[in-house]
Amino acid sequence: MLENDGSLPVPQRKRIALVAHDNRKLDLLEWAQYNRGLLIKHELCATGTTGALLEKSLGTEILKLQSGPLGGDQQIGARIAEGLIDLVIFFWDPLEPQPHDPDVKALLRIAVVWNIPVACNRASADFMISSPLMSSAYERQMPDFELYRSRMDPVLEETAP
Repeated sequence: MLENDGSLPVPQRKRIALVAHDNRKLDLLEWAQYNRGLLIKHELCATGTTGALLEKSLGTEILKLQSGPLGGDQQIGARIAEGLIDLVIFFWDPLEPQPHDPDVKALLRIAVVWNIPVACNRASADFMISSPLMSSAYERQMPDFELYRSRMDPVLEETAP
């Protein structure tokens, strides 16, 4: 629930989305195993195969969404827009073309729109997970979209039957 000051309380137990392109899955698995003790204290979700691999490797339940190319990236984006994801760890492969590249860009875009922290490689994931904010509550500042929404109202009124 949005606070009066435009912030959104992020609980101590974070809701973390984990995603990896095929060439980065092993890297994410190694990283997750190394950080298992911290990760299992949080609520985890992942796309398709990545989720199944992580669940087996970490020995903890993970909400498994669709595979990225089948809509998993979009499912995570929807969860971000609904306020159900607090941070994203996305080990993406910048050197391989992805058939669902527009979905990947949309996911990264929606994370930025809603001020969600995103780690796209091991170094940024290390910095993020080692932050003191990972184990404490946090007030995430929410963007003010009222101006944008008010610009859309006249357009909607003109098209109404």
